[in-house]
Amino acid sequence: MATVTRMLLSVSLLAVVAGCSSSSPTAGLSAASAPAAEAATPVVQAFCPPVVMREETAIYRSYARGGQDNPEKLAYQASLAEATRQCTANESTITINVVAQGRIVAGPAVSAGQVNLPVLVEVVDGDNVIYSQKVSFPVELPTAGTQFIFSKPDVQIPNAQGGASRFTRVRLGFDIPSKN
Repeated sequence: MATVTRMLLSVSLLAVVAGCSSSSPTAGLSAASAPAAEAATPVVQAFCPPVVMREETAIYRSYARGGQDNPEKLAYQASLAEATRQCTANESTITINVVAQGRIVAGPAVSAGQVNLPVLVEVVDGDNVIYSQKVSFPVELPTAGTQFIFSKPDVQIPNAQGGASRFTRVRLGFDIPSKN
């Protein structure tokens, strides 16, 4: 847990540092450099849908051939935890950058190397799915566990009537085939 906290703190500090565009802390604060009030154009903020984890698919297990649901044949287990998003908008489209923290842990039947995790990104408004894409996300699997950062920067939904509402959510999980 301490490693996760340190990682999130590091990412937060990087975001703060990256947001600084001047080496002078007082640059742009003088009245002479302030833009004229009449030159300002109004900006309407778009709604940025929150990210929610699909609890039933937030954990993904992969087994060695013929070992489905056998703990001794578990190759690895991956999970998604904390997630966030950033939105940009124009008159017709909201583009969402979805970022999530994940962890992958080796099982008894592990084979170190690269694995592709089937991450499912959906945008839903109530019961209506307005965006859905499965992403084959590559992760290096060592013989022990490791953390990874999943990023999908190009989720686009309409920014108009029939698009995002206050009920719109980004759902994130693994694409797990049903056992039917």
